[in-house]
Amino acid sequence: MSFPFAEMWPILSMVVAFAAMTFVLKLPVSVSLVGAAILGALVGGEGVPLRHLVEGTLGYLDTLLIIATAMIFMRMIQATGLLDTIAHHLITRFERRPASLLVLMMLFGMSAGMITGSSTAAVLTTGAIVAPAFMALGISRNRTGAIIAMAGILGMIAPPVNIPVMIIGGGVDMPYIGFALPLLVLTIPLAVVLVLLLGLKSTRATSIDRSLLPPSYHRQYGWRLYVPLALLVVLIVLERALPRVVPSFGMPLVFTICALVAPFTGRRVNPLVVARDAVRAALPVMGILAGVGMFLQIMALTGGRGFIVSLLVGLPLGLLYVSIAISMPLFGAVSAYGSASILGVPFVLALLGTNEIIVASALSLVAAMGDLMPPTALAGLFAAKVVEQPNYVRVLRHCLVPAALTVGVSLAYIATARFWDRFLFWDNRLALYGTLLAVIGVLVAGVLLLDRWVLRHRAASEGVAP
Repeated sequence: MSFPFAEMWPILSMVVAFAAMTFVLKLPVSVSLVGAAILGALVGGEGVPLRHLVEGTLGYLDTLLIIATAMIFMRMIQATGLLDTIAHHLITRFERRPASLLVLMMLFGMSAGMITGSSTAAVLTTGAIVAPAFMALGISRNRTGAIIAMAGILGMIAPPVNIPVMIIGGGVDMPYIGFALPLLVLTIPLAVVLVLLLGLKSTRATSIDRSLLPPSYHRQYGWRLYVPLALLVVLIVLERALPRVVPSFGMPLVFTICALVAPFTGRRVNPLVVARDAVRAALPVMGILAGVGMFLQIMALTGGRGFIVSLLVGLPLGLLYVSIAISMPLFGAVSAYGSASILGVPFVLALLGTNEIIVASALSLVAAMGDLMPPTALAGLFAAKVVEQPNYVRVLRHCLVPAALTVGVSLAYIATARFWDRFLFWDNRLALYGTLLAVIGVLVAGVLLLDRWVLRHRAASEGVAP
């Protein structure tokens, strides 16, 4: 092609076609991505390159298997009663310690996202379980929706499964290895701060109505109920702690093994029906990921990705950070996965020379903020449905400050990547883990002190001795 900026036209046509098919024709995001990829190839003079389209999809085969098997495992432990039981005992044990209870319920709300890599799955499963307890503590319906929406997004980014990072890694040939600690350091402190920011001031109830709690199945099934979750943790930890002794199973096999064990540990379930429903629920996300693979492959084939990177490399660093903070959440309104692929990959390449694991981790969190962006705002929309708020904008209003704080922290994580590179990848692992344990101890002590302060303040306001 002899036109000026020849590489610009295919990527421009792809973005315009994607937006038109998604917002005007109201096609599913996955179909829009495939259609935009084919149009980009035609504009770039490549015809309809079936080999590249298939190759792009298969580049995310491992991620597709992780999504499917993780969703099956999640639905299995939900059907057996494990999730309800854990939530019940968390709430009854810590109901008189409001700060501790808020933090633990936030982490529990994140757990489904950590396993499935989907914010909507987290909001509709563990988020729906803890939402009544949040409201029973005196937290408003809208703030409760904001809490479970943020829990779903942070869970989506926290390890062991982070699909946006896998997408970025697939685009720059970076394996999904070594992300666990950087992602934990990024997401867990944020989760603690955000839930306390949104909920602590509103907690008024001294006890929770037992009728609002999910049921516990511990008496019927005892400790065997927890076997699938314990097995998951053991398999993940063993292959990382003893790599020379324990072979690498891969996350799909780990989830499959634990899902096969689950039906024998709790309530009677039909495994085939549960697995079918789980895969059906995962298909939209898997379709988006397949479309993302095709889109990225055609971007690379037509030179569009290189064109974007060449533009970004020339930007001053401050302007580059501003463009990350604005463009990725805005594009994430269509799909956080699409934002990670179309913008995340070029931003990582533009920041080469900085630790790519730190950069990709932070960019994945910024892209995930797209799940709060109207008009789709999937996390906010489903959170509003869970708390029975017909106007989801009222929930999103309470997400503005947490979202801005999250983006700011992510950019600071990138800006201080050299420090985190030296600290998180420190050769002296004993000193590293000792430092992390000390930080965790300080966080726990801080939460316990908050418990005491809240109880004293509440007792003083009621004129009762604490």
